[in-house]
Parts: sequence; C-alpha cells; structure tokens
Amino acid sequence: MIIFLVSCFFVLALVTVLCFSYELRIKVQDFFFQIIPQSKKRIQHAKNFAYELNYAAAPQQIQSHWHLQQWWILFAGFLLFASILLFAFTRPITASKVEADYLRKVDPQIYAMLDGQVLDAPPEVEEYLVQEAIAEEAAMIEQPSVMASSFNPEVQDIHTHSFSTDVPSADRKWHKMNPRYKQRLLMVFKIMREQHGYEMVLLEGYRSPERQNNLATNKNTTRARGFQSYHQFGLAADVAFKRNGKVVITERDPWAMRGYQLYGQAAESVGLTWGGRWKSIQDYGHTEYRMPGLKKTAEMAALLTSEGQLQANNISIE
Repeated sequence: MIIFLVSCFFVLALVTVLCFSYELRIKVQDFFFQIIPQSKKRIQHAKNFAYELNYAAAPQQIQSHWHLQQWWILFAGFLLFASILLFAFTRPITASKVEADYLRKVDPQIYAMLDGQVLDAPPEVEEYLVQEAIAEEAAMIEQPSVMASSFNPEVQDIHTHSFSTDVPSADRKWHKMNPRYKQRLLMVFKIMREQHGYEMVLLEGYRSPERQNNLATNKNTTRARGFQSYHQFGLAADVAFKRNGKVVITERDPWAMRGYQLYGQAAESVGLTWGGRWKSIQDYGHTEYRMPGLKKTAEMAALLTSEGQLQANNISIE
C-alpha cells in the first residue's frame, strides 16, 4: 500500500511538471507526432503480412508461397511450446507431491514401502465421539462383573487405556506429526482397514511438553516428562477404533482387544514400536517411531514438528 501511494505521488509530480513546463510539453508533443506516422506504417505492414500469410495458407498456393507457409509451421510450433511451458509453470503442486519429495530425501525406507504413493490423512474424529467413548470406558470400569478372562489370554497386566480424559487439550492434527512417522501410521491404518476390517481414528498425535508434564503427574498414565516422550517430536500417536459410527477405546471389549493385537503386529511390520509390548505400562493404542540418532532436545522437537507442516507451508506459497 505504501509503495502504491509513493508511486502515485511521483506520477502526480511528473504530470505537474509537465503542465508547468512549456518546453517539456513541446518535446513530448513532437515525440508523439513522430511516433504516430511510424506506427501507422508498421500497422499497415503488419496487415499486409497477415493477409499474405492467410493467402499463402490456401492449398493451391503450396508451390508459389511455400516460404510463407513455413511461418505457419513456426507459429504452430511456438504455440505448442508455449502451452507446454504454461502447463509446467502453472501446474499446482499438491501436498502429496511435497511430502513425497521430502520422504525420498530423508527417509528412503518408508518412501520405498509406499512405492511413491503418499497416503492422505483421514478426517479428524469428532471430539464428542471421543468423550462418549471415555465415558463408556469409565462405566465399564465400575462394573465388577468384568473379568480378565474376557481379554486376550496372550496379553498380561491389562489396564485401562492410558489416553487422557482431558480431551479438549489433545491434539489430533495430522500435519503436526513428522511425515516419517505419519506415513508409517497411515500405512498401518490402511492395513487395518483393508486386511482386518478395522477403522482407526487418531486420538492424539503431537503433545506439547506442558501437557506431557501434566500427564506425568499420574504415574499410571505415563512416566515420561516433557521432551522425554516421542509425542513432543511428532513421532508418536494414540489411536482407537470406530465401530458403527462410535469410537471404541476400552480394552475390555474383546473386539477392540483383538484389534489392538492386530494393530501392534501391523505397526511393528512397518518399523514402529508398539506400546502393547511394554512391561511396566502397556499402552495398546500407542505407537512411536524411534528415529535413529534422535536427540531429545527442545530444538530437535521444534525441527521435527515443523517438518510435519511443510505441506501447508508449500501449498500456501503457491
């Protein structure tokens, strides 16, 4: 806006000088009087040339006007080349293309597993469905008739799902997770849906260090403090299932417990660590990507989570 105002000021000043300077007005007038006749001649030449080109395009003029017909070939070639350039420079860059290029450089393993087909994240689950699932799980905990025999016998020390009941503060934005983990998790979602018939939902992905410290006050939920959990690096997530339009969190549901076992197997097959194998606190809905050489610092957390937002940044630039 400031540049526009300054430009208008200079144009106004130039017009003012032009109006008050008689000599300058005469020079400008003579200049245009000289251009007009030359312009008329050039326009007439252009018209004549266009007429000759049009006349030369007739089939009966192939022998006599072949040298002019070459201009048509040149013009057609120019239009074709210009259209290719226009398509190349105006073609929109999709978010998948940006993420695919990123993964090809930093994580060839997952790029090869995806075979170049970057997966799109599903819609964010509605908060009220998560609230209802937590309330249902709490009701099941209060029922004394629920026995461990209803659980998968291969799993020991079953406990309540460690996902926090503080639903509003949980972050379920997929773009805040690092693509190296996000694409592995989406691949697991695809395996669960296509091979086992389970629809998965994201309960929490990125977690701030403040929220992590708050959760760590309950030792039964987590023992990791800020920047000790992979959540702060966008490399971990907690998930659940969706059945008949409802979110299912509880591990006391045999169908869900079977789903968690399958989920763990699928996660480990793509290089993720599954919380169901932990000895102290089993977290069946939790997976994380233990990136080689990761330094758990605030600077590294900021870097990895910002890499998760490269899609939105590149799309906004276009």
